[in-house]
Amino acid sequence: MTVDTHLLTVTKSGSVIVLTMNRPEKHNALNRELGSAVAATLEAADADDVVSVAVLTGGGSVAFCAGADMADQMDPERRGGAERAIAAAAAFSKPLIAAVNGYAYGGGALLAAACDLRYGSPASRFRFLGAAYGLVVGASHLPPIVGSAKARELIYTARTVEADEASAIGLINGGFSGESLLTEVMAIASAIAENSLPALRASKQVINATTGAGASWEMERAYHRELFGSEEQMGRFSAAAGKVLNTKRAGADA
Repeated sequence: MTVDTHLLTVTKSGSVIVLTMNRPEKHNALNRELGSAVAATLEAADADDVVSVAVLTGGGSVAFCAGADMADQMDPERRGGAERAIAAAAAFSKPLIAAVNGYAYGGGALLAAACDLRYGSPASRFRFLGAAYGLVVGASHLPPIVGSAKARELIYTARTVEADEASAIGLINGGFSGESLLTEVMAIASAIAENSLPALRASKQVINATTGAGASWEMERAYHRELFGSEEQMGRFSAAAGKVLNTKRAGADA
């Protein structure tokens, strides 16, 4: 079964559901509509006993997800799309796999980190941009994945992590060619789906409890909300948004 919408394509193959974020012209940035669609689809899949595993990926060949849509973030009436999607991914009780087909920056990196497994291609790259924008992004989910010291480095510096390094530090579980990424991830998802769903859910709950993911995620969200909208944070974010807009204009004029 395939359901096409303007912003999200949902495909179901047996007990595996695939969500493809479909804003390639915006590098799959999470605006209010896309973030809400991802959240609603994950919540419905979590309640569907036929679904055992979910796969999340990006449309196009450039980006998995560029994070929160900057235009929406500047508009108080439209904020929250990225947070809804990330919160739904973090709360998903079944195995959730990210097929990181391009770059994952900011909220996109956090969305990938909120998944249980991440697989990439040579085009995959990550950047946890929170500190550069005056926010907390990834401090809860990244340490259990790459270790405390490396997580501190990536969050404090907000630098880009290329595919080779991501593989070396365990940020991705494995890498495949861009052409075969989704096929390989579907094979992994199908193998997982053959196992007991109650056991998978229980295993995930125990792992989350062991790593403290739940409590630290709530702390991160609280700090994120506290910092968002401060004079410093809005200044940093506005400057970053201006750079992005200027880059796009320069490209259009070239």
